[in-house]
Amino acid sequence: MNKPLAGAFLAALLLGAGAAPVTAAESAGNASAVPAAAAAPAVDSPTAVPGAAAAAPKAKAVTFAGTVALSNCSGSVVRSPDAAPTDPALVLSNGHCLESGFPGPGEVVVDQPSSRTFTLLNASGSGIGTVKASKVAYGTMTDTDLSLYELTSTYQQIEDGYGIRALELETAHPTAGTAITVASGYWKRTYSCDIDGFVHQLKEGRWTWKDSVRYTPECQTIGGTSGSPVIDDATGKVVAVNNTGNESGQECTDNNPCEVDENGEVTVREGINYAQQTYTMVPCIGAASKIDLDREGCALPKP
Repeated sequence: MNKPLAGAFLAALLLGAGAAPVTAAESAGNASAVPAAAAAPAVDSPTAVPGAAAAAPKAKAVTFAGTVALSNCSGSVVRSPDAAPTDPALVLSNGHCLESGFPGPGEVVVDQPSSRTFTLLNASGSGIGTVKASKVAYGTMTDTDLSLYELTSTYQQIEDGYGIRALELETAHPTAGTAITVASGYWKRTYSCDIDGFVHQLKEGRWTWKDSVRYTPECQTIGGTSGSPVIDDATGKVVAVNNTGNESGQECTDNNPCEVDENGEVTVREGINYAQQTYTMVPCIGAASKIDLDREGCALPKP
């Protein structure tokens, strides 16, 4: 997993050494350098030429708007397509970024009180305010690696106070070849690459994740990028959450996940990084943006 970074001292150390900022999580390995957040469509108004084919619309520009910095990881303010402006806002990150430590295999955290704070970023990556959690609505490292915090602020209050709209969660399984951006609020850095494919089982130490996203080699995420939203460049929607990478070519050890296919064959890809899909969360978000693991279609692990 992308190691969660140990505060500003390590950040200063890395920056002083000329290291490029990236994600934070638990095992250093995921770092994408590309602004992640709600993106405004690029405006291009070419002069119309009679008989010429219309220019293809440009992809939305990905920015940092809506991303957040945790004390040790990255994250983002997210919403389901059906969220109401008056719903309490949700922050997405990794399960291994929880302040209580890594959940063990089979462990699921729900409705745990939390007063954690997050630095909210604008499009350019500047911190523009602090939002606060009321609880950990959901967290696990079983089958996936995610956490959802419920905030004390509503989506409308965040938009009115800071001009920031939450990033929308994609409802469908992403496809290979999709151009993506990993936007790290911790490092204020983005990484651009494509979805290379999907992994039947991704094993790292004691944990196993299912149907993980594999990046093409360009996304060299690092510690601190853990929890960063993975954004579809064409739609601006969140399709995954950045979480790990194979650092030294070891097989299935901490910080060195391995791929296991349907036949049990193991593949190690040194230097390749991964994310966990997020469309599976959407059916679990009910009225008032509350997590309801009993909703129809919700397949997230239960306590």
